[in-house]
Amino acid sequence: MFYNMAGIYRYRVEPQDVDFTQRITLAALGHYILRTAGEDADRSGFGVRELNGHNCSWVLSRMAVELERQPERYEPFDIQTWVCEYGRLMTTRNFLLLDDRGECFGAAVTHWAMIDLDSRQPMDLRQLEGAAASLVDREPPIDRPRKVAAVEADDVVYRRVVYSDIDFNRHVNSMKYLEWMVDRLPLEILGQHDGVRFDINYLHEGKYGQSLAIACRAEAQEWRFDVKDEAGVSLCRASIRFR
Repeated sequence: MFYNMAGIYRYRVEPQDVDFTQRITLAALGHYILRTAGEDADRSGFGVRELNGHNCSWVLSRMAVELERQPERYEPFDIQTWVCEYGRLMTTRNFLLLDDRGECFGAAVTHWAMIDLDSRQPMDLRQLEGAAASLVDREPPIDRPRKVAAVEADDVVYRRVVYSDIDFNRHVNSMKYLEWMVDRLPLEILGQHDGVRFDINYLHEGKYGQSLAIACRAEAQEWRFDVKDEAGVSLCRASIRFR
């Protein structure tokens, strides 16, 4: 990976990123989007490494991604990112996904919070020195992440959170939820669709050793998911819509 100008980062679809269609998976593309957020925050002076020195960190609250297509194996692509707003508890970071000709094939909008690593509670973003200087007067490229309603479904599978599911914040990695959800989808849908939009709401932290229930409900070309802990508390909800 390298960046060629401010806010634009270049990648290549590697063999481990693709599925049986030879296209990048939704979760792998999501990882590149989140990696771009981290790289750009580091360059701006308020990345995870800087925040960890003050006993705090970023956590993803909501994410929306729209794709016209999914790049193929070995295809280079760029991700452009910018922050358009800071509130007291939430910031909005946006992304454009560009092919090697500079044509847009997708976009994303994310909402982030900053938490205290001891209390796990949100912190006031106005404490971030220099954050306001990074704002770009440019609207999100797609609709902001939508609120996903609770899912009542009989189609439920269970999964225990293991070592490979957790990240440096010691909770379930954001894209692991998406992997679990996509695993519930029919292969014919994953192999034949053209475009997709997914919205994810991260509600509570999933922890090592928990047994999680993953509920799925299909309606036409939309699948909705609700991941709950042993107490029935929703940790993550999402919707995936195909064209």
